[in-house]
Amino acid sequence: MKKQSGFVKDAIILFAITLISGLVLGFVYDVTKEPIAAAAKAAKNEAYAVVFPEAKDFEENEANTAKIAETAQDIAGRGFGHSNIDEVVTAKDESGNDIGRVITSTSKDGYNGTVQISVGIKSDGTVVGITFLTLEETPGLGMRAGESDFYGQYAGKNTQEFKLVKGDATAENEISAISGSTITSTAVTNAVNAALYFNSILE
Repeated sequence: MKKQSGFVKDAIILFAITLISGLVLGFVYDVTKEPIAAAAKAAKNEAYAVVFPEAKDFEENEANTAKIAETAQDIAGRGFGHSNIDEVVTAKDESGNDIGRVITSTSKDGYNGTVQISVGIKSDGTVVGITFLTLEETPGLGMRAGESDFYGQYAGKNTQEFKLVKGDATAENEISAISGSTITSTAVTNAVNAALYFNSILE
């Protein structure tokens, strides 16, 4: 009988500890939830500001976000390789006016796998710039995509779709491929073009 009583007592103590721990964790979560969310948003905004420095804030639009899933098959059939859209936010000026978007896209056709970029696009369709979130290509070859001589070619241009060329680019929509690294150059350009097309759907 004593043994059973001791077992019940231990079970009650364990239950009490679990209950208290759960309440404490719940309280801590409630207290830290908003600061964590704010810190995460600040970190993302910092990354977005790289490709859209004119913007003072970036906001998610639920309707635009819903379009990512809705247009996935359409984008997959547009000739952008294995590219998809990951995220879209609206760029805002000091007065809260919409001045464009930052669209994050991924190409799975890099030489070593995934290439993920964010593209800043003004309201008139002009590309502000691009930045790499994931780039793990071959050093001295594909990794040169991370140099401004290459990725800077997209900035300041207004086109529906970029075309990759070997040698010097002569037209507004042309991008000069990295010598010896056409695969990476193509992956990046496809990811940018997927972002441009997605942006046009939202307009």
